[in-house]
Amino acid sequence: MGIRKSESLFVEGKRFIPGGVNSPVRAFKSVGGNPVFMARGEGSRMWDVDGNEYIDYIGSWGPHIFGHNPQFIKDAVIKALENGSSFGAPTEMEVKMARLITSLVPSVEMVRMVNSGTEATMSAVRVARGYTGRDKIIKFEGCYHGHADFFLIKAGSGALTLGEPNSPGVTKGTASDTLIARYNDLDNVRQLVKENKGEIAAIIIEPVVGNMGVVVPTEDFMNGLRELCTEEGIVFIFDEVMTGFRLAAGGAQELFGVKPDLSTFGKIIGGGLPVGAFGGKREIMEKLAPLGPVYQAGTLSGNPLAMAAGYAALHHIQENPGIYQELEDKTDRLEAGFRENHAKFEKSFRINRVGSMISIFFTEEPVYDFDSAFKSDTALFGKFFHGMLKRGIYIPPAQFEAWFLSTALTEEDIDKTVAAHYETLKEIL
Repeated sequence: MGIRKSESLFVEGKRFIPGGVNSPVRAFKSVGGNPVFMARGEGSRMWDVDGNEYIDYIGSWGPHIFGHNPQFIKDAVIKALENGSSFGAPTEMEVKMARLITSLVPSVEMVRMVNSGTEATMSAVRVARGYTGRDKIIKFEGCYHGHADFFLIKAGSGALTLGEPNSPGVTKGTASDTLIARYNDLDNVRQLVKENKGEIAAIIIEPVVGNMGVVVPTEDFMNGLRELCTEEGIVFIFDEVMTGFRLAAGGAQELFGVKPDLSTFGKIIGGGLPVGAFGGKREIMEKLAPLGPVYQAGTLSGNPLAMAAGYAALHHIQENPGIYQELEDKTDRLEAGFRENHAKFEKSFRINRVGSMISIFFTEEPVYDFDSAFKSDTALFGKFFHGMLKRGIYIPPAQFEAWFLSTALTEEDIDKTVAAHYETLKEIL
């Protein structure tokens, strides 16, 4: 597999872009080697600038639930572009989009469009603080909610330890208002709330974690968090940037039957274009300007092209509810093939999956939180990644990321992936 043009682009990119990439995980640092530069995508496939073809299991990190470049989204964007790319004024499509989101997600009574998942999560926390009049938030170790300052925190060991920034540029004052809890550990959360009685504005969580690999919550954990937030007057925020419209039309909250106070969205909601949204209870959302005192704004929020693409994606979901069973069947076929392969080797593996999100962990122990995920053999994963890549299978270039499947994948694609998986394991073990 020749990648000479990718290598030269990476060399040139590093002259003008920090690290040669515009988002760190793309740099392949955790798996070694140089990134592959893509030229185009269609359906389940991508082609790099050197002409190599790949079956794609990243899907632009989640948005491409229908595969690359579906005709109905392309048509919607082209039609919108003919009328203008941006107005800085309200458009009809923003209203249609808001109505559609609220009809699909039962907990969302009002919604505000933004430009990214990071904007959505940081705005949700801001309005939660404004609504409650409290400063502190609880997030979970290993959950990623974008790169706003108050999310990039390492709390240290123990609930009593003041937060310390784990990214330079984040102040200790900001860190002190972010408390870190252990995923799937309800007692730990209760202790944090007890020690900070009346000070917690919000608890924010990935209802299915996708940023330490796929990690699944227990039923008692999710129901317990909901009850705790209700008892303590804490705003419960579901970060559904990954899971929203992927696990069900109503997201993870529909799947689990747990209703948050606020939800954040991204990825699928933009049909592949940059977009985000946050929404929830009317009484909370009405705290936002221009109705209320909590300020949030964005020049390109509700951009006509992004709204057209997102509306096309969500409308397609609404009209085709069978896609979730299709995705379930395809991911089940992939998982079954992987498990059959794993049984042929002495090395222990773990597979975590919810719907069309799946991860393989190179570890002997169950993976249910940050600590158990980080017992994985990342060096072995790096070898696995490159083995799959050279066999034409494009998976996330990091152990601690979810794989995303699309409806565009065929049985032939999946069987080829399972075969590549076996050959790669045979090569690296």
